[in-house]
Amino acid sequence: MRTWIAALGLSLLAVLAPVSASADPVPPAWPTSPLGDPPGANDWSCTPTPARPEPVILVHGTFGDRKNLLEDLSAALAGHGYCVFSLDYGNRATGPIEDSARELEAFTNRVLAATGAERVSMIGHSQGGLMPRYYIKFLGGARVVDDLVGIAPSNHGTGGEGDGSGAGASPSGTFCDACAQQAAGSEFLTHLNAGDETPGRVSYTQITTRYDEVVMPYTSGFLAPGPRTTNITLQDACPGDLSEHIRIPQSAATISWTLDALSRRGPADPAFRPDC
Repeated sequence: MRTWIAALGLSLLAVLAPVSASADPVPPAWPTSPLGDPPGANDWSCTPTPARPEPVILVHGTFGDRKNLLEDLSAALAGHGYCVFSLDYGNRATGPIEDSARELEAFTNRVLAATGAERVSMIGHSQGGLMPRYYIKFLGGARVVDDLVGIAPSNHGTGGEGDGSGAGASPSGTFCDACAQQAAGSEFLTHLNAGDETPGRVSYTQITTRYDEVVMPYTSGFLAPGPRTTNITLQDACPGDLSEHIRIPQSAATISWTLDALSRRGPADPAFRPDC
C-alpha cells in the first residue's frame, strides 16, 4: 500500500510542479529505488532453458523504477523458470521517449549477450508498454522481440480528442518530456502510430483496466486488431478486480494473462480465464 501511494504521490508532484522560468530548465535528477532489483531479476548468470528460451525484460512506467510495482510480476516469472531482467531508464522515464528507447536497446543487447538468447520478451507498465514500441518500430527491435505485453499502456495517449487534458499530459512549464509526449494527439504519438501499429513478428498483448485514472479513456491502450494482437480489459473476466493504473501490474489476473502470453505462440488467448 505504501509503495503505490508513494509512487502515485511522486507522479502527481512531478507532473504538476513548475520549474524555474529559464529558457532551458534543467530536469531534476530523480533517484532510483535504493531497494535494488525485484525478486528473481537481474541474475546475469541466468541461462535460458529449452522450455523458457527467451529472457524477459520488465520496463517500468513514468516516474517508476526497475523494482517498485514490478515485484509480483518478477517473482511469478522467475518462479515459472524465466530469466528476468529489469532496467532503470530515462531519469525515472521522464526524459524523451526516443532516448529511453535507445537505453532499452542497449540493455536488450546486454541481455542477449549475457544469456546467449536470440530473442527476448518484454513486459511494460504504462509508458513501459509504449516505449518498447518505438524500439521495435524504429530501432530494429522487431528482429529480437518475441512478445510485448503492455500493462495499462499509453499507446494512444491520454486526454482524449488530442486536448492534452488528461493526467498524463504535461502542463506548460514542466520538465517531463515523456509526459507531454504521452498526451493524446502529440507529435510523438502521431509519428509512432502512423501506419502499422504492430510491426514485425512481435506478438502484442495489451491489458487494461476500466478504473484507469491516468490512461484515459482506458481503451486508448488498445492497438489495432490483427492476428498478432490481443486487447484485454481486466473487468471483462474479473468484474470484481478494482485494480487501477498503479495497482494493475500487481493484479493476479494481469500476471495470469502475462504468463499465458509468454507461454504460447502469438499473444495472450482472449478466451483464457485468468486467476481473479
